[in-house]
Amino acid sequence: MATVLFYILGFTMLAATLLCITRRNPVHAVIYLVAGLFALALMFYLLGAPLVAAWQVIVYAGAIMVLFLFIIMMLGLAPQDVPEGPSWQRWGPLALLSSSIMICTLLLIFKDPMAGQQIDDFYLAPQVLGEALFSRYALAVEIVSFQLLFATIGAYMLGRPLPKGEDQ
Repeated sequence: MATVLFYILGFTMLAATLLCITRRNPVHAVIYLVAGLFALALMFYLLGAPLVAAWQVIVYAGAIMVLFLFIIMMLGLAPQDVPEGPSWQRWGPLALLSSSIMICTLLLIFKDPMAGQQIDDFYLAPQVLGEALFSRYALAVEIVSFQLLFATIGAYMLGRPLPKGEDQ
């Protein structure tokens, strides 16, 4: 059962990523990327890494995608063209990806592959990880936080309107 779920989630992640890079509308591309990141989080959970799965949802599918949407809105990116055709062609891929992720999530909830197993000695508690991040690797954490700050300032500088008289 776990192997079938793994392949379904892998295909879902691959399809969502391909749809992300082929969409002309940047907001649709971000939504497909979020679907791919959720599928990846479910794969992490399936492989026995619930903490990494939670980080995947919180950090990447949550915070980073909100940042991407914020940049898209600040830059005023608009879709290149409006697709013609029935609405099922526009909403079909998203509905298919969302339903496959929802079905896999429900299967993981009702048939947990980790249920009944003992936590081994190599299990890393979140407290130990937090202590390592903010003591031993504190410099790396600060460097990443500065990179995010610089990216935010760069997005602001790119998105701000030019003063009168300045050419692009």
